[in-house]
Amino acid sequence: MSDQITIAPSILSADFTRLAEAIELIERGGADYIHVDVMDGHFVPNLTIGPPVIAALKKIATKPLDVHLMIDNVDDTIGWYLDAGADMLTVHAEGTVHLHRVIQRIRAAGASPGVVLNPATPVSSLRDILGDVDMALLMSVNPGFGGQAFIPRVLDKTREVVRLCEELGVVVPTIQIDGGINAETIVPCVAAGARCFVAGNAVFGAADPIAAIAEIRAAGESVLA
Repeated sequence: MSDQITIAPSILSADFTRLAEAIELIERGGADYIHVDVMDGHFVPNLTIGPPVIAALKKIATKPLDVHLMIDNVDDTIGWYLDAGADMLTVHAEGTVHLHRVIQRIRAAGASPGVVLNPATPVSSLRDILGDVDMALLMSVNPGFGGQAFIPRVLDKTREVVRLCEELGVVVPTIQIDGGINAETIVPCVAAGARCFVAGNAVFGAADPIAAIAEIRAAGESVLA
């Protein structure tokens, strides 16, 4: 398990009329990844952005695009997001018919594959895919909207992922947590085994997003010190 804390600010909470400025700001502030939430209005009750915007972001971003697909037609459209330039692609176990095939396709295209679980989906559903992914994203809110309250049950699920990997004899993938992350909630998440954190409102809703990124990272690193 890595001892490095990585922060992926979610542009879902940014001003969509000034995305280029938002990305430049968080990259200057030390963001490790740019988290891009793709929602289709079917899998989750919200509609955000698609491949054309991802392709535009790819032209300006210097950090990897961490694309989180909250859509119900992953099997048919995964190529769109690979072609658009996603560096990391996480797909929901609940929204994919052929999860293993999709994960293999992502890796074959040169991108980093990850799998996502909603709050009520058991960790046991990852048993047959953990050895094939680089990231396991655990939702600590119900997906669809930013600014929601952190669901503490994700801490137990994080520990379950670590235990399951040990049981299976596979390397623990990077455990990413998304939802309600700030300088307070990151602390128990790191203690449980997570290392990558999506922060939207805590970054873009702050008076100083750069200072917010630094504060969140410092809080997480304090656990590992």
